[in-house]
Amino acid sequence: MPPDVVDTATRSRMMAGIGGKDTRPELQVRRFLHAKGFRYRLHDRSLPGRPDLVFPRRRAVILVHGCFWHGHDCRFFKWPATRSEFWREKISKNRERDKRNIYRLKNLGWRVFIVWECAVKTAPKTLVADTLEAVAEWLKGDDTFGELRETNDGGS
Repeated sequence: MPPDVVDTATRSRMMAGIGGKDTRPELQVRRFLHAKGFRYRLHDRSLPGRPDLVFPRRRAVILVHGCFWHGHDCRFFKWPATRSEFWREKISKNRERDKRNIYRLKNLGWRVFIVWECAVKTAPKTLVADTLEAVAEWLKGDDTFGELRETNDGGS
């Protein structure tokens, strides 16, 4: 693995600046669903894990997960070569917290859908709407769990 292209202090500042809200994939999902007529609440603190989008009337939540931070098994996730013990512990804790929050949401009667960053990131811009149509269809249905991830053909 080649050395980092920036010094430790700069890398630390860059990583600290990455927010958990209003990410590009989350904004894409929000814009698409709003244009389709769906109305939602954002980051409801009263629910486990503060889901990204909450649809109270449909008793559904959508979690938009970044592939790196949530340790997704896709081509965009690679374990960091530096400080590997720190990152393994952090990402493992994130995964456990995700499982716990999904379990708690389901026990409270909420339906849960996960949109992985790779599903939106790899879809050609002209096909993002087609990709996100699966989310809209899930919201209209009654399945208790759904997931949108990258497929092998580069789309979703």
